Amino acid sequence: IEKELLKKDIRVSKLEEIKLKKAVDKRNKELIEVNKELVNQYIEKEKRAEELAIANNELRFQNTEKEKKENELIIINKELSAFTYIASHDLQEPLRKIQLFISRITENREQILTEKNTDFFKRIQISANRMQILINDLLNYSRITESKEKTKKIDLNELIDKILQELSMAQTIEEKKATIKYKSLPIIEGVPFQIEQLFTNLIINSIKYSDNIRLPVINIKTEKVKGNKVPDKKAETKKNYYKISVTDNGIGFEQKYAEKIFILFQRLHNKQTYTGTGIGLAICKKIVENHLGFIDAISIPDLGTTINIYLPVL
Repeated sequence: IEKELLKKDIRVSKLEEIKLKKAVDKRNKELIEVNKELVNQYIEKEKRAEELAIANNELRFQNTEKEKKENELIIINKELSAFTYIASHDLQEPLRKIQLFISRITENREQILTEKNTDFFKRIQISANRMQILINDLLNYSRITESKEKTKKIDLNELIDKILQELSMAQTIEEKKATIKYKSLPIIEGVPFQIEQLFTNLIINSIKYSDNIRLPVINIKTEKVKGNKVPDKKAETKKNYYKISVTDNGIGFEQKYAEKIFILFQRLHNKQTYTGTGIGLAICKKIVENHLGFIDAISIPDLGTTINIYLPVL
């Protein structure tokens, strides 16, 4: 009996040992899995920390670049202000004297000038006048760039009516026998003097490049379009825009030059044939950009040009 009991105890012990071993093996496996998970979490944590460190470095770099650009912009604005002052005073004064003395010489009936000298003085006067126009255009451009005036509601119908009634514009229209058609234009949000400058430049530009055969006709129309219809990737697709088109029947140009016409000092035509400084449309582009809008041109040689302006509906 004792032997039987001993054998039984041995069997029980072995069974318990087997169970214990299985439990230990199971626990070891669980611990191994837990350790693996902890290692993975640690690796992931280290990876995340590295990504955050890279992101922080990138953010610091961006902030540094932003500060650098802001400082550069401050310097540029100071230089622009200095230029504006020089252009307004130091450059204008000697130019006015040149124009004054030339006019006195050429208008003095007692002054005997040879035909050649008279021609020289006329050339000087033309150059001085051209320089005067250039300085004024540059001042206008710098004024547009520096302006921080608040926006107001502007009725474009009233604005264009005002532009057309101004003396110099009315004289130009009468001389060229130009016709300007417009109706049902929207009320927009903008800086009044900039929007006035915008449409003044566009109308003058259309008249300037009119065809010698046809009398100039300028049509100003508008429609509301979605952002996805604006031919610029920067436009907000879900936003509405006023598409304002200024169409003329002038000399036009090759479509490949459509972007060039908005670059400062760029001209497509001979300055002896067509007056101008190459700043007018650059000013237009700057004004439209100031109002978070876009501008483009569509043209056919000898048929005319359409300037499209896209301004956000606010």
